[in-house]
Amino acid sequence: MDIRDYYSISGKPGLYTVVASAKASVIVESIIDGKRFPAFSTQRMMALGDISIYTKDSDIPLSDVMRMIYEKENGGLVAAAKGSNNEIITYFESVLPDYDNDRVYVSDMKKLYGWYNLLHEKGLLKLKPEESGQEEEAVAEVVETEQEQES
Repeated sequence: MDIRDYYSISGKPGLYTVVASAKASVIVESIIDGKRFPAFSTQRMMALGDISIYTKDSDIPLSDVMRMIYEKENGGLVAAAKGSNNEIITYFESVLPDYDNDRVYVSDMKKLYGWYNLLHEKGLLKLKPEESGQEEEAVAEVVETEQEQES
């Protein structure tokens, strides 16, 4: 899942893409409504591809966690995003059981679910072919069909 082109800007809701650069800023476009505005160097921008989730052993890139959610939901939205804190934590534990509960907060989980749902609703969550087991199955079916036709 490629999320490197999407940015979070501190103090602003939603996600953004960089569309141009200016002298002392970059021009970003909101994924939510398509509005463009300058983001200055004083604003903290974080690429989603640079974010990772703490686990007890190491860190897992956010893209891998989103892929886990995508597979758990069979490509659907996260319903737990608007639930109680206990529901949010329980859902996160079902996706990533070994997360570090001392360093990953409920607010982080809510933000992750919100980003996932936003990208999903806009059709921007796409699995790379190598991440999808479906492509391997399709190739195997084609090979079997060709072998049967040769027989």
